[in-house]
Amino acid sequence: MTAPILSLKGVNKSFGPIDVLHDISLDLRAGEVLCLLGDNGAGKSTVIRLLSGVHQPSSGSIEMDGAPVKFSSPRDAADHGIATVHQFGGTFPLMSIGRSFFVGVEPTKGWGPFKIYDRKKANAIAVDAVQRLGITRITDGDRLVGGLSGGERQSLAIARAVHFGARVLILDEPTAALGVKQATHVLRIVNEAKRRGLAVIFITHQVMHAMAVGDHFAVLIRGAIAADFRKGDKTREEITDLMAGGASMATLEAEIEGYTTAQGGQPAKRA
Repeated sequence: MTAPILSLKGVNKSFGPIDVLHDISLDLRAGEVLCLLGDNGAGKSTVIRLLSGVHQPSSGSIEMDGAPVKFSSPRDAADHGIATVHQFGGTFPLMSIGRSFFVGVEPTKGWGPFKIYDRKKANAIAVDAVQRLGITRITDGDRLVGGLSGGERQSLAIARAVHFGARVLILDEPTAALGVKQATHVLRIVNEAKRRGLAVIFITHQVMHAMAVGDHFAVLIRGAIAADFRKGDKTREEITDLMAGGASMATLEAEIEGYTTAQGGQPAKRA
C-alpha cells in the first residue's frame, strides 16, 4: 500500500468548552476515495474546515507526505494542493463559465498597463477541461453559470480544481441536492478524478453514493470515528445502521413492532 498523501493524527478540536472532534486519525492516499459518512452534526464539516485551513486543530497534527503541516488559511491549504468543492459548486451564477473557471487568476493578453482579460483563451481552456471530465454538453464558455444544472456546476468546480493542480479533492455533499441523473454524472467525475491519481475525500450521508465510488470509509458519530473500514468489509445495511446509531435504531424498531402488535396491526388512532 502506498504512503498517504494526507493524514490526520489524533486530531481534536474544541470551541471554548465544547469538544467537537475527538481523536480523529485518518489516512488519504493518491488514487483513492475516502468516504466520510455521518448524520448531521456528526463533525464532518469541522473535519473539512480543518483540512481546508479555516480552523486549526486544538491538538494532534495534520501531515502531508509524512511531514507535519499547519494550514493558516484556505489560501495556504490551496497552495499545498488541497481543493474544496462545496455543495453548490462554489461557482458564480452571473459569471460566464470561462470567467468563473479562472476567477482570481484570469489569463490576460497585451503588455504592461494595457493588459486585458483574454476571454477567448479562458473560454477554450474551461470548456476543454470540463469536456475531458465527460461533460460534453458544455460547449460555450460564454454561457452563464446560472444556466447550468447542479451536476454541471459541480463538474465545473471539480474541473477547475484538477486544472490548477489539486492533489487532494474534498467534496462536501456534492450529490445532496441533485436528482438521480445529475448525481450519476458527479459520481462518474469522482471516479475520473480517482483514475487521474487524485486523493478524494467524499463527504456524504447517502450510503449508496458512497458505496458506488468509495475505497475507504470512515463513519463519524458525535465527533468521533465509530468505524474505519475498506470497500467490501460492510454491507449497505451495516453502514446505514452505524450512521443511525445502531442500538438506538434497533430499540426504536422493537418499540414500533411491539406497539403494532399491541394494536392488532392497526395504525394508531387519532386523539
